[in-house]
Amino acid sequence: MSDSPVPETGRRSIEIRELRVLRGPNYYSYEPCIHLVVDIGALENEPTNTLPGFTEQLLAALPGLGEHQCSRGRDGGFVERLVEGTWLGHVAEHVALELQRTAGHEITRGKTRSAGETGVYNIIFGFSDETVATMAAKLSVRLVNHLVEPNPDFDFESEHEAFLRTSQRVAFGPSTQAILEEAISRDIPWQRLNSASLVQLGHGVHQRRIRATMTSVTSSLAVDIASDKELTNRLLAAAGLPVPKSEVVRSVDDAVRQARRIGYPVVVKPLDGNHGRGVAINLNDADAVRAAYPTADAESRRGQVIVESFITGKDYRCLVIGGNIVAIAERVPAHVIGDGEHTVDELVEITNADPRRGVGHEKVLTRIAVTDTAVELVRAQGFELTDVPPRGEMVKLALTGNMSTGGVSIDRTFEAHPDNVDIAEEAARVVGLDIAGIDFLCPDITQPVRETGGGICEVNAAPGFRMHTHPTIGEPQYVAKPVVDLLFPPGSSSRIPIVAVTGTNGKTTTSRMIAHIFKGMGNKVGMTSTDGVVIDDRLVIRADASGPRSARMVLQNPRVDFAVFEVARGGILREGLGYNRNDIAVVLNVAPDHLGLRGIDTVEQLARVKQVVVEAVPRSGAAVLNADDELVAGMRRACSGEVVWFSIQPNNRRIADHCRRGGKAVILEPSELGELIVLLHGRRRMPLAYTHLLPATFNGKATFNVQNAMAAAAAAYCAGAPLHDIRAGLRSFTPSYYQAPGRMNLTEVHGVKVIVDYCHNAPGMAALGDFVDRFFDDTTGFERPQKIGVIATAGDRRDQDMLDLGREAARHFDVLVIREDDALRGRPAGATAALIEQGAREPDGANRVKDIEIVLDEIDATRAAMTRANAGDLVVLCVDRARAVWDELQAIGQVAQAGAASEEEDEGRV
Repeated sequence: MSDSPVPETGRRSIEIRELRVLRGPNYYSYEPCIHLVVDIGALENEPTNTLPGFTEQLLAALPGLGEHQCSRGRDGGFVERLVEGTWLGHVAEHVALELQRTAGHEITRGKTRSAGETGVYNIIFGFSDETVATMAAKLSVRLVNHLVEPNPDFDFESEHEAFLRTSQRVAFGPSTQAILEEAISRDIPWQRLNSASLVQLGHGVHQRRIRATMTSVTSSLAVDIASDKELTNRLLAAAGLPVPKSEVVRSVDDAVRQARRIGYPVVVKPLDGNHGRGVAINLNDADAVRAAYPTADAESRRGQVIVESFITGKDYRCLVIGGNIVAIAERVPAHVIGDGEHTVDELVEITNADPRRGVGHEKVLTRIAVTDTAVELVRAQGFELTDVPPRGEMVKLALTGNMSTGGVSIDRTFEAHPDNVDIAEEAARVVGLDIAGIDFLCPDITQPVRETGGGICEVNAAPGFRMHTHPTIGEPQYVAKPVVDLLFPPGSSSRIPIVAVTGTNGKTTTSRMIAHIFKGMGNKVGMTSTDGVVIDDRLVIRADASGPRSARMVLQNPRVDFAVFEVARGGILREGLGYNRNDIAVVLNVAPDHLGLRGIDTVEQLARVKQVVVEAVPRSGAAVLNADDELVAGMRRACSGEVVWFSIQPNNRRIADHCRRGGKAVILEPSELGELIVLLHGRRRMPLAYTHLLPATFNGKATFNVQNAMAAAAAAYCAGAPLHDIRAGLRSFTPSYYQAPGRMNLTEVHGVKVIVDYCHNAPGMAALGDFVDRFFDDTTGFERPQKIGVIATAGDRRDQDMLDLGREAARHFDVLVIREDDALRGRPAGATAALIEQGAREPDGANRVKDIEIVLDEIDATRAAMTRANAGDLVVLCVDRARAVWDELQAIGQVAQAGAASEEEDEGRV
C-alpha cells in the first residue's frame, strides 16, 4: 500500500478505470483472469477498521466471505483482515470471488496490488465464465460503495438475484459441462463458439465440435429420422424391434378415428417434438383424445400428430454412445409424497426448495411447475392443491417421466436384461445415431421386454446426460468419457504444434521464416503477424493480427496443422495469449519501445510481458532465447521445458556450458568461406548454412536477419523439422515485397537502390544503420554513394524515444527526410517530427547527416527522398503504409522509364 499523501478529492467511492478480460496466460497470471484498475480516492485513508459497521454489513450480505482464507491460509482469514483493517480494493476482489461462488463457480485465485499511483490498484481474479466474472466485478464495486455511503437506488438482493439469473442463462447445461470436464481432464483444448452450447474441442485440423450432445460426427440424416417419430417407428418395426402401433394424423377427428382403430388407451404426441412437450398418455376415450390434440398440435413444427397405443410400465431411458449402452435410468414423473401435514401446493414448494432443482436445464433437477394439466392430474387422483395427502401417498404432477418437467431419475445401468440391451443398441444403429436416447416402456427392465410386454416408444437425438451424471438415486455414470473417446480415440491428437514469436524487433520476419520452412515440408501453416492472418500461404485477413483474437481464428481453421504466431506486447496486455500454451516460444530481443503505455514504464517490465510466451511452454516444449540479450537470457528461469540458445557472439560461455550438459544451441562460426550457422546438440555439431547464401541476410550484411534466421532454425529444429528442410527453407526465403511486405524489401528505381522497411524505434534503427553502413562495402569506384533515409515513429511513444530515433538515424544517413504517420496518436501534427529532428541535430561526433527535411505526409516524403537521389544512391524508406509506398515507387519507376524512352527517341531524331 502507498504511504504517500492522498489528494483531497472528497470522493469516498471506488471508481473503475479499466476492466479487461484476459483470456489466456498473461502479464498477471498464467490462468485466465479479470484485470480491474480501480481508484479508491479518499478511501485510501479509510481502511475497513475505520468504517463503522462495514464488516458486519458485508458479512450479512455475503456470509460466504467468512470462509475465505485470504493470506492467512485458514478459514476466516479474510474476516481477520477486515477487522484489522484492509483497503477496499482488496475487499472488492474478495466480493467478486464470492459472487462467482454464489453462481456455482468455485474460484479462489485473486490478488490486489498497488498500480504505483496513490489510491490506484490492480485487482486480479480468476474466472470460469467471463460474462459472469465481468458482472461480478461491477457488482462488487457497487456493493462496496453502497456499504461505505448508502445508495437508496441500490438494492443488493434484487441485484444479486438478477446476477444469478444471468449466470444461469449463460452457463453451459449439465450435458455440455460434463463433456467439457472430460475433455479438460485429457488436456484437450476448447473454445466456445457462440453464446449457447456450440463448442470446439481441439485445434485446427484435429478439431471436433459439439452442441450439447450432438457432435461433429452425428449424422444429420439420423437426426431428421429421429425427429420424425412415425418414420422411426416404421424403421424399428421393420427391423423386428418392439414398438407400439401408431398413426400420423392431421386433425382431431382423424386422431379420434385412429385411436378407436388402434384401441384404447392411447398416447397423443407431436410428430417432431422433444423433452416430453405436448405428450399426453393413457387416454381412455374420444373426449380425452380431443382435449389432448391441440396441445400436441401446438408443439409440432410440421403440424402433424401421432396417435399410438399406450404401453403400460415404467419409463426407462437407455443411453447408447458409439453403438454401446453406457447408462440406463428409470425416470419417475414429477410427484410429491404426502406427509399428512402439508398440502399438495406446500409439498411442491418444499420439493422445489431442493438446491439441486433449478429452471430448465440449469441444474441437475428441474423445478416442478404447477400447470393447468398438473392441476387436472392431481384432481384425477382425488385431490385438490389445497388438500393434505395421507402420509406416504404419491401424488403425480406429470404423466411423463421427463427430467425437464420435474421428474427424477434412478440409475438402473447394471440391472438391464441382455436382450433389452441388444434391442436398445440395435435401435440406435437402425436410426444411425452416434449418441441416442432410447426410451423404453416396460414393466421391468430386468426382464426381456419381448416376454413381459412393452417396447421402444421413442428414439431421441441429442439426449440429455443429467439423469445419468446426477441421478436422484443411485451411482452417477461417467457418460462423457465414451463421447470424448468417440471424438478423440485413444492415441489421437487434439492439438497442433504452436510456435510463438515475440521480441521488440524481428518478430514478423522470424515468423515468416518458420512458416516458410514448414510450408516447404507440406504443412498447412496458419500464421498471424502485423501483416494479417495467413492460412496455407494465403493472406485471408489484412490487418495487424499479432493479437490473441487472430490466434484463435487460426486455431479454429479446420485446415491448419501447424501454427506460427507473432505475439505482440499489446495483445498480451489487452487480452493475454489466445491459447493456453505454445510448444515453442521464441524471444528475439527486448529493447525500449512502447514504454509508458498500459502501465509498462521500464524495459524490465517490458521483458516481463514478453516472458509470458516462455511461461506458456509446457515441459515437453522449448524456449528459443537470445543468449546475447541479458533480459532475454534471464527468461530461462521461467521456462518449464527445454531452453535452446542462439548467439552471434563467438565463444559464448553460457552456450558452451549448456551444450556440455547435452543442451541445444545455434551459433555463428567464422570460416574461410564466410560465417557459418551451426546447430549444436550436446557434442554434435551440425552445419546449417553460410550466411551469405541466405537471401534474407543480403550477403551476410543484415546482421539482424542473420539472428532471425538462427532463431527460426532453432525453433524449426525443436518442432521436429529435419536439417535439410531447415536449410532449404532458409535458402529459399527471400525478403521480397511479395513474400515479406515491409521487411527489408529491396528494389531498384531508375538506378537508385531502395529499401522498404517498418523500422520505427531506436534499437531497430541501430540494427538497420549497421546494415546501411555495410551496404556499399563490396562496391568499387571513386564516387561516394549518397544514403538517404525517410524515418518516423508512432505518436504514442515517449519524447525520449523520438529523440533517440533521430539521434541514431543521424549516425548512418547523409540525408534525413522526417515524416509522420497518418494516425498521430494524441500529438498535434508536426510534434513528433520536431522531436525526431531535435534528436538528429544534437551535436554528436558520430553524426553523418548533412541535411534534414521535414515532409509530414508519407507519400510526399517518399517523393522528396527519391527526388534527392541519384543513380547508385541508397534510399531507405521506414514506412507505415508499405503497400501505398510500394505502389508509389512503381509509379515513379514507370515515369522515369517513360522519360528515358522519350529522351532516346529525341536523340534518335537528332
